[in-house]
Amino acid sequence: MDNNNDILDSDLESTGTSKQEEIIISENKFMFLCFISFGLYQVWWIYKAWRFFQQRENLDIIPAARAIFSIFFLHGLFERILSYASSKGYGKVFSPTSNYFGYILVSLLSRLPEPFWLITLMNFTFLIPAFRALNFAKMNSSDIRATFQNDFTGRQIALISFGGVFWFLVIAGLFFTDPALRNL
Repeated sequence: MDNNNDILDSDLESTGTSKQEEIIISENKFMFLCFISFGLYQVWWIYKAWRFFQQRENLDIIPAARAIFSIFFLHGLFERILSYASSKGYGKVFSPTSNYFGYILVSLLSRLPEPFWLITLMNFTFLIPAFRALNFAKMNSSDIRATFQNDFTGRQIALISFGGVFWFLVIAGLFFTDPALRNL
C-alpha cells in the first residue's frame, strides 16, 4: 500500500504542479546591501540570477563562475532578464548594453585617487533595472511562488556587520591618516 502512495507522489511531482519558491527583496534593501557590503551582495545577486535561469531553462552553466567573472557574462544576463520579464508582461525597457558598459565603466573608476575611488561603490545602480525586471517577472509568473522578504536574514545581518566594520575602517583611514603616508 505504501508503494502505491510513492507512485502517486512521484506522479504529482513530475506533472509540475508544485510552484518554485523565490524570495523577493525590496529595491531599497538591495541597494543598501550592495552599498554596505562594498559590492559583495552584487556578486551574490548575479549568482542567484544565473542560478534561477540555470534551473528554469536547464542550462549547462556554472552560476558561481558567471558571477565571479561577471565582466564576461553580465550583458548576457541582462538580455536574458529583459527577455524573460517581457514575456511576463513587463512594459518597461532598459538597454542591456548601456547598463553593462555603465557598470564596467564605474567599476573601473576604482583606480582613482582617494577619496574619489568610492564612486565605484555606486556601480550597483546599473543593476537596478535588471533587478526590477526580474522581480516583476518572478511576481507575475504562474509557476513561481514569490515570497516578499521583509526582515533581514542571518546571512544579510552578518554581511551588514562585516560591511559596517569595513566602512568604519575606510572612514577612519580617510580622515585620520596623514596624507603623506597615503602615497607610500
